[in-house]
Amino acid sequence: QVQLVESGGGLVQPGGSLRLSCTASGSIMRINGMGWYRQAPGKQRELVATITSGGSTNYADSVKGRFTISRDNAKNTVYLQMNSVKPEDAAVYYCNADIRRSPSSPLRTYWGQGTQVTVSS
Repeated sequence: QVQLVESGGGLVQPGGSLRLSCTASGSIMRINGMGWYRQAPGKQRELVATITSGGSTNYADSVKGRFTISRDNAKNTVYLQMNSVKPEDAAVYYCNADIRRSPSSPLRTYWGQGTQVTVSS
């Protein structure tokens, strides 16, 4: 069984910073790509940032230069550093990870339960 647990969400003022974390636990042989997505009320879930096992990153245009994704492979953890936060960044943030549980298991995408980010002064 594999579980992804996010933390670090909460209330942040416009222009402020917040750091999200997501740790994968359980029966894990290897984690390939990891990423962050977000969903605001009434909107579809959208990609925020992704990072490969080798550290290559990809960002949505709306967060480039403000958010930074990173990962600690030893801890099975991915981070999202959010700086210069804007009201439009308010959403539920979800992490995901492409995980292989054993040599005979297929690569499968797992999702966390989400963490709320509220932007307000």
